[in-house]
Amino acid sequence: MQIELLECFLDLCETRSFNRSAERLGVTQSTVSARITALEAALGAKLFTRSRAGTDLTMEGARFEGHARNLRHEWHEAKRRVQVPDRAAHLVRLGIQNDLAAQHIGEWMADFRRALPDTAFYIEPDYSNQMSADLLTGALDFAVMYSPKPHPDLHFSTVGEVAYRMVSADTDRRAGVVAETFVFAHFSPAFEAMHRALTPELAGSPISVGQSGTVASLLEAMGGAGYVLERTAARLVASGRFSEVTDAPVLRQPVFAAMHLRHRIAPMHRRLSRIVERRLSGKAAA
Repeated sequence: MQIELLECFLDLCETRSFNRSAERLGVTQSTVSARITALEAALGAKLFTRSRAGTDLTMEGARFEGHARNLRHEWHEAKRRVQVPDRAAHLVRLGIQNDLAAQHIGEWMADFRRALPDTAFYIEPDYSNQMSADLLTGALDFAVMYSPKPHPDLHFSTVGEVAYRMVSADTDRRAGVVAETFVFAHFSPAFEAMHRALTPELAGSPISVGQSGTVASLLEAMGGAGYVLERTAARLVASGRFSEVTDAPVLRQPVFAAMHLRHRIAPMHRRLSRIVERRLSGKAAA
């Protein structure tokens, strides 16, 4: 069976629109119809019904959906198993939240390599939604993210948190921080909601970004104030150009390990989770 047929079926399960799936997959609507027809012929069952009200799964289609997700994941895993680099026994495709990659990936990878010396790693910094999608398809094996996207095929566990502190080029008191020169941060939906709730007077900032490193670059170039990762805040303060806004709340972002449900008790995945948890708690991984 061609993987394109499964991809098309699963996309249509989400969109319930042949036209929308065609747009998302970058093909024509007739191609989507042909792929579904081919899949139905291979299975010997009708998978969708189409009417003026829209497109719906048949009972047979609903039964097949879970199997289709597993088949797609198994296919991508199988492809990776035959692409393991020379001199490595395993290949792990690792996703990591952009903000965490800049400051933590070096020490984490050193621990990963010590714990799994025969494993090769492919590292992909990204955002939570894309990493969740890649875990579902099998394009990633393991991810560390800010915003879990619930799905019956995914498993998430809390491994710690990171702190963001407000720094300013102009003042060390919150009363001196103004929205006009503030860089508002939306590192995750939960972080943005917390930021707005605790500092409502700054929500009208003209600039809003989603990476701590970008906030720091903007502050260094333009001045003003904003929230950055704790380590970045210490660096900026040490430069002598910035002060920590000491009466501003410290905003803490939970961090989650994510994997496909079938890997939740796999020794390698559990070991990777423990290493990240220990590092985030300030302890070196064993």
